Amino acid sequence: MLFDEIVLFAYIFSLLILLFFGSHGFIMIYYHFKYRKIEPKESRNLNPQELVTIQLPLYNEMYVAERLINAVCAIDYPKDKLEIQVLDDSTDETVNVVKQIVEKKKTEGFDIQHIRRNSRQGFKAGALKEGLKTAKGKYVAIFDADFIPKKDFLKNTLRYFTNENVGMVQTRWEHLNEDYSILTKIQALALDGHFVIEQSVRNKAGFFINFNGTGGIWKKECIEDAGNWHADTLTEDLDLSYRAQLKGWKFIYLRDFTTPSELPAEMNALKAQQFRWTKGAIETAKKILPLVWKAHIPLRIKLQSTFHLTNNIVFPFILLAGILNVPLVFIKNAGPYWNFFNFMAIFVVAFISSFMMYYYAQKDVYADWRKKIALFPLFMAGSMGLALNNTRAVIEGLRGKKSEFVRTPKFKVVSKQDMLNKNNKYFATLKVDRSAFVELLLALYCLVGVVASVYFMEIAALPFQIMFFLGFAGVSILSFRQAILNKKAAI
Repeated sequence: MLFDEIVLFAYIFSLLILLFFGSHGFIMIYYHFKYRKIEPKESRNLNPQELVTIQLPLYNEMYVAERLINAVCAIDYPKDKLEIQVLDDSTDETVNVVKQIVEKKKTEGFDIQHIRRNSRQGFKAGALKEGLKTAKGKYVAIFDADFIPKKDFLKNTLRYFTNENVGMVQTRWEHLNEDYSILTKIQALALDGHFVIEQSVRNKAGFFINFNGTGGIWKKECIEDAGNWHADTLTEDLDLSYRAQLKGWKFIYLRDFTTPSELPAEMNALKAQQFRWTKGAIETAKKILPLVWKAHIPLRIKLQSTFHLTNNIVFPFILLAGILNVPLVFIKNAGPYWNFFNFMAIFVVAFISSFMMYYYAQKDVYADWRKKIALFPLFMAGSMGLALNNTRAVIEGLRGKKSEFVRTPKFKVVSKQDMLNKNNKYFATLKVDRSAFVELLLALYCLVGVVASVYFMEIAALPFQIMFFLGFAGVSILSFRQAILNKKAAI
């Protein structure tokens, strides 16, 4: 009986945490409708007289570096008002690829520099800070290697710097290879929840938002006034965003102007990206939250900022709920807890809240939103499957354990015809993390919960048992697929 009570207590506590964070979707939807008619102020009379610096931080991006530089040089803006910094920390063939394309662009009249450092100190933040030392522009746009900025990017962002307090303008990410696979489709759905609803709603409601690391443009003065780039977290973009807004700078988010990018098409690459984002957010929360609560800003902004910076804390509780789901099926059918389990049905509210947020994220911007939102159960399963990977990130972030900034490898995979090539240099460098073995064991464990739910006719519990099983099974199998392909490539 004691064991049963401990399991029930731990499970209810986990669900309370998930209910708290999951129900935040209702708040987002409330503000979505309240402020949906508000649009950011812009100046219709853009006079391109200001010098703009475009920074391109690269690290071993041999397949996409030329595509990026070509796209940046195609931006519609006077050449004499444009400075391009290729911040190249690469250690492979990317160096020669960049050198050749930079020399070519120089002959075409572009002010473009190939900037190299002696070390990769500070990773991306260090490279951006180094480039800023010599940047001539009043404004600084930043694009990662997997992005392809549109020709009218500067014309559609500079017009929103309507007063001296505007420090940054962020565009919505668009997905070049969304239809490549189920994996990329699910990622697109997940990111749209952030970019279509969360970023837009927070900006319109007057809450703090974050620069997303790329696809945005800063006022150089804002970066310097906020303390410049710091390398003490893995999310230097989130860190600088909060420091800037705490200093009084205003950000503008453009939901309806997009910057195309390439989604990770391989599971181990996605896990590395998720680990970095999750751990970095926890590190930033530890660093920034004390400043938020000391600041002279409205309580509503403090509360929303706290949620924004800490919502990754849900992953350990998702993992715990998945583990406890299985014994709970047996406990329910062997003990006097029927009324208790009936009360637990209220936690379905969190699922409904999340669904509504992603539903409106698709419905508001896509004509084929019905087809996209149909993937929501798979998205939830994927979130559950990544719980182990992201729980490790949360724990390391809370412990203060430092780790390298692991870049997400770019394969230049856009259409279904661009198959992941086993001869791709970066493809072979992806290693299967030991967590994949644990995820496989968790999948088998959750399969027991599926069978038990069917046996005891626990129909209400079955969907969640299935999602946990599919999540862990999908993440582990797709992780091991990489190892199999690597072996085949070596033969």
